Amino acid sequence: MPSIPPLAASAIREGGCQCGAIRYRIDGDPGMVSVCHCSECQRQSGSAFGMTLALRQDQFSLLHGVLKCFVRATDSGRTMQCHFCPDCGNRIYNVTERAPGEVRLKPGTLDDTRWLQPQVQGWTSRQQPWLELPAQLRAFSRQPQMSPRSE
Repeated sequence: MPSIPPLAASAIREGGCQCGAIRYRIDGDPGMVSVCHCSECQRQSGSAFGMTLALRQDQFSLLHGVLKCFVRATDSGRTMQCHFCPDCGNRIYNVTERAPGEVRLKPGTLDDTRWLQPQVQGWTSRQQPWLELPAQLRAFSRQPQMSPRSE
């Protein structure tokens, strides 16, 4: 498989929900991509894990549509605002009280996902036993500290 060259830091990336009612843009250099094995990410993704792309809130622009939001408790005991398309239910991003001013984008909603490469995985204590991810990913048994800027 050919490697995909990284996009320029100034690249504009767009994405949206499954039904097309929501469209968004992220500007500038995105932060860290993480994999989460917590039970809520498994439930939300309908899979063995969820993925998140950390961004500053000012990097995210809603281009079309209106998101709906609900608030839920996290496995770490904090709260999370979950923003999604009210028509198809596709989660677009989360905002946590742990990281004010930041958006945790669901990167599978981007139009081009070829450049995504996780750097860290959290809640490995709840990882499915059959799942093996690359050994170079930093692993945390609980919630890792994330930043919108990769370290």
